[in-house]
Amino acid sequence: MLAIAMAVMPFLKGVLIIGKHEGDTLHLADIVLRMADYGQLPHLDFMTPLGIMSVWPIVQFVKAGLGFGMAFAAAQALVALLLIGPILRVALTRFTGWTAWAYTGFTITMILALVHGEANAAISLSMHYNRWAWALAYIAIPLAMLEPLGPRRPWLDGALIGLAFALMVVVKITYAAALFPAVLLALLLRRDFKAILSALIFGLAVMALMTAWLGMQYWAAYLRDLLAVANSTTRAAPGEPLTGVIASPAYLGGSLALLATVIFLRQSGRKVEGLVLLLLAPAFVYITYQNYGNDPKWLVMVGLLAIGMRPAMGIANSLGWPLRQAMLVSGVIMLALSLPTVLNMTWSPLRLMADERPNQVPLLSRAKQGQDVLVSAPRLYRALVTVPEDGPGEPYEAYADSYRSKKDADAAEEASAYDPFIFNGEALPSCSMSAGFNAWFETAADDLMQQGMSGKSVLVADLFSALWLYGDFKPVEGGAPWYYSGAPGLKHADYVLVPLCPTDETRRNDILKAALAEGWTFDQVSRNQIYILLKPVPPKS
Repeated sequence: MLAIAMAVMPFLKGVLIIGKHEGDTLHLADIVLRMADYGQLPHLDFMTPLGIMSVWPIVQFVKAGLGFGMAFAAAQALVALLLIGPILRVALTRFTGWTAWAYTGFTITMILALVHGEANAAISLSMHYNRWAWALAYIAIPLAMLEPLGPRRPWLDGALIGLAFALMVVVKITYAAALFPAVLLALLLRRDFKAILSALIFGLAVMALMTAWLGMQYWAAYLRDLLAVANSTTRAAPGEPLTGVIASPAYLGGSLALLATVIFLRQSGRKVEGLVLLLLAPAFVYITYQNYGNDPKWLVMVGLLAIGMRPAMGIANSLGWPLRQAMLVSGVIMLALSLPTVLNMTWSPLRLMADERPNQVPLLSRAKQGQDVLVSAPRLYRALVTVPEDGPGEPYEAYADSYRSKKDADAAEEASAYDPFIFNGEALPSCSMSAGFNAWFETAADDLMQQGMSGKSVLVADLFSALWLYGDFKPVEGGAPWYYSGAPGLKHADYVLVPLCPTDETRRNDILKAALAEGWTFDQVSRNQIYILLKPVPPKS
C-alpha cells in the first residue's frame, strides 16, 4: 500500500515541483538526455563517477516518450517493483513483529522518496542514487549478518546478496567497496559457504553481462573517472570532515549508540553479530562522509537490528545492566535520531501533491522533455551575483592582507584561492552567480545562436556545462555534466565559453588552469557582459 501510494502520487500530480538543488537536477538531466537523445554512455562518452544503472532506468522511460520528471518517477517505481521481493525476503526471515514492518516501510520509502533525506522539506531530485544504493545495502547486510528465522535458503540469500552488490557497483561503487569486507566476514563467520558461492556466481554473472554489453573499456573508463573524483580538490568529500561525521554534535549520539550496540551484542553472547557490526561502523561512517549532506541512513537499520537482537530477560553484563533493556535503549536512540530523515522522505510525495504555489516554471525551459520539472520562477530568473569588495580600488582593499598574508603553508594555500586569476593577459573577475541559472543559460544560448554557433559544441568553464539543453548545440563529447577535475572534453569542443561570473569561480579557474597546463592556448572570438567566447588551440606536438 505504501509503495503504491508513493509511486502513484507523482503521476497524479503530473509534474515534479522541486525547491532546491536545481544545479544537481541540471546535472542529472544532462546525463539522462545525453544518453536518451545522443546514445552516449557514462565514462565512455562523458565523465561521471556514477554507475550507469543510477540513470539507465530513467533513460529508458525518456526514450519511451515520458518527460524527464515523469521518467524519474517511473524509474523509482520500477526500482521499487524489482526490489520489493528481496525486501520482503529480508523482512520475513530476519525481522519480527513491528520491526519487519518498519524495515520494509523505510526501505521502500528510500527508493520512492522525492528528497534525498535530512530535515529540509523542499523536494529535490538530487542524489536519488544514494537512496537506491542504501536500499540495496539494507537488503544485503541483514541477509549476511543474521541467521534466518526459519530454515536456511543459502542459494537464494546468496543470490540476493550478490545481485545487491553487483548493482551497488553500477549504481554507486562507494557502497560496494565500503560494505564488502564486513558482509564477507559475516558470511564466513556464519559458515554460510553456499551463500558465498551463490553470491559470487550471481554477482559475477551481472558483471559478465555488463562487460558483454559495454566492453572491457567501460570498466577502465569507470575507474579513470573514480580516480579523477578521488583526486579532486573540490569534490572528493562534499561536506563535513571525517572526524565531524563521527563526533560533531549532529552525529556523536548515533556514533555512541552504534558502539554501545556492538558492546551489548558481544556481552550478550552474539559475538558474530557484534564483530560484524563493529566492522560495519567505519563503512557506515565513510559512506556518510562521502555523500553530500552527510545523512546517516544506517541509523534505521542498526536501530531495528539492535531491537531485534535483544537477548532474553535476565541476562546482564558485568556492571549489572540488563542487556535486553540496554539494547532497546540504544536501538530507540538510533531510531529517534533518524526521525527527521524518515519523516522528510516519507511525506515528500504528499508535499508534492499539496503544492499549489503559483509562478512555477520549467527548469529545462528549452528542452521538449523538460516541461514536467518545475521550479519557482524567482529561483531560476532572478540573477543574483556575489562580488567581493576588497580588491584593488575597492572600499575594503585595506583588509585583504588580513587573510591573504598567512605564514603557515595551509593558510597560505587557502588564501591563494582569493588571488586574482590571470588568463590570456587579464584578471578574470572574482565573483559568482548564486541564483538565476536559467536567465544566464538562456541569455548565453540566444547570444551564441545569433553569432551563428548553432550546431556547435561549446564547453562551459564552470561547475556544470548544461548550455546545450538551452539552445541548438551539441553536448561536448567527453565532457563532464558536473565538473570534478582536469579539462574533460576540451579536445572535442568547438568553442570554450568562460563565464565572467560563474556559478563556481574555483571550478572555472581550475578548468582553465588544467587546460593551460596541458599546453592549450585560446583565441578570443567574442565577449560581452557575461562571458568570453574562445576558440581552443591544441598544444603543438
